[in-house]
Amino acid sequence: MVAYGVAALHTSVLENWNTEVHERVAVDHPEKKIHIDDYLQWSPAVAVYALNLTGIKGKHRIIDRTFLFGLSNLIQGGVTHVVKRAVQEPRPDKSNNLSFPSGHTATAFANAEFMRMEYKDVSPWYGIAGYAAAATTGYLRMYNNRHWLSDVIAGAGVGILSTQAAYFLYPRVVKLLVKKPSQSPYAGNAGL
Repeated sequence: MVAYGVAALHTSVLENWNTEVHERVAVDHPEKKIHIDDYLQWSPAVAVYALNLTGIKGKHRIIDRTFLFGLSNLIQGGVTHVVKRAVQEPRPDKSNNLSFPSGHTATAFANAEFMRMEYKDVSPWYGIAGYAAAATTGYLRMYNNRHWLSDVIAGAGVGILSTQAAYFLYPRVVKLLVKKPSQSPYAGNAGL
């Protein structure tokens, strides 16, 4: 996904596809902006905590889950920030040169992957719901004339990879910080 986004910055066929999708999604309704994407990007993460409060336990305890959530979004936010400033891709609405990759989409997909990772052993439908919210966020970023298709696809890839990196790194970080295994907060149980 990230490779596709990068390729679209330098490939005329993919640039043309960006323009075509933009014309179909954003140009037909310039006066109708929907700002729910500003909130929808966080809905999978909110759902993780809401599910836990209703008694549906995820993979990790709340402290572990919160650290994983924070680490994932720290990685995603850092990568997105650095790449946006390095690439300087103009937004479709010409408001600035911070279009690539889509930060809202990266956040949404990082949070959707967080939800999937926490609840994949309970039911795949939780992950599907999270990814539906993330995909809707990406679509709305294009609908609101803020991003090209390639920005959204790359943002999705950054988000997913960030959460996967957090889940990979977290047990190693805990192992470095906690000397005795019995003291490890990374117990992997679902209790609060």
